[in-house]
Amino acid sequence: MDEWFPSGLKLMTRAIEIGGIAIIVLGLLGASIAVVWQVLRGRSGSEAFTLYRSNLGRAILLGLEFLVAADIINTVAIEPTLQSLLILGGIILIRTFLSFSLEVEIEGRWPWDRHKAEDERSSSRAA
Repeated sequence: MDEWFPSGLKLMTRAIEIGGIAIIVLGLLGASIAVVWQVLRGRSGSEAFTLYRSNLGRAILLGLEFLVAADIINTVAIEPTLQSLLILGGIILIRTFLSFSLEVEIEGRWPWDRHKAEDERSSSRAA
C-alpha cells in the first residue's frame, strides 16, 4: 500500500475515537444542563433524575459505538495480528455488555420485550 494509507487510517481512527469521547462528554454536559432546566421549571426530582439517566445513557451508548468502530478499523486495517484480534474481541464483549446493560437501564425492560410493550400500547390506543 502507499505510505500515506496507514497514516491516514491511524488519523481516521484517532478522529473517530475523539468523536466518541466528545459525544460522551457533550452528552454528559447536555444531560446535566437539561436536568437542571427541568428542575427549575418545576419537574419533580425523581422525574428529572430519570430523564437525566436516560439522556446520559444514550450519550454513552452512542459514544461507545464510535469507540468500537475505531477499534474495529484499527484491528482490521492497521494491525491485523492474532493478538490484536483477541484484544478487539475482548473489548467488543465488554462494550457489548455495557451497551446491553445501559439499554436495559434506559428502556426499563429487556430488549426482546420491546415488541410486547409496543403491542400493549397499540391495543390500549385502539380500545
